[in-house]
Amino acid sequence: MQARLKNPVMLIPGALQALLALDKSTEAADVPYVTRKLVHLRASQINGCSVCVDMHARELKKAGEKDERIFAVSAWRQTPYFTEPERAALALTEATTRLSDRADPVPDPIWDEAARHYDEKQLAALVVQIALINAFNRLNAATEQPVGAWG
Repeated sequence: MQARLKNPVMLIPGALQALLALDKSTEAADVPYVTRKLVHLRASQINGCSVCVDMHARELKKAGEKDERIFAVSAWRQTPYFTEPERAALALTEATTRLSDRADPVPDPIWDEAARHYDEKQLAALVVQIALINAFNRLNAATEQPVGAWG
């Protein structure tokens, strides 16, 4: 597979640095690294971004996550492998990634469950992380970036 175009963030001066700075800005909110990567993996699965699915599954593996958890992210509701806070983050990820799928894109029960597990700063960081991974997914999918091109 060959990309249609070099990744746009590599062609626009400062674009990649801006996105990476946005990512780094959320670290102080103390959302666990693994939770952030689960969020990235789930949004990437929904969006069909092969580059990001591959990348974030590898990051989870490198962080010591078991194959069962990595393989089950797309079916997280039907597995016992995720904590309640991770489930809340994954539900928020799905709702925020699929904004046009329902009249109330992020229903109160999904938001309230996330707010039960994460404080205001952590919720803000999760929302930024979800928006950010969706941006990366769209850049990669639109230009058909091949798996492995990132590393």
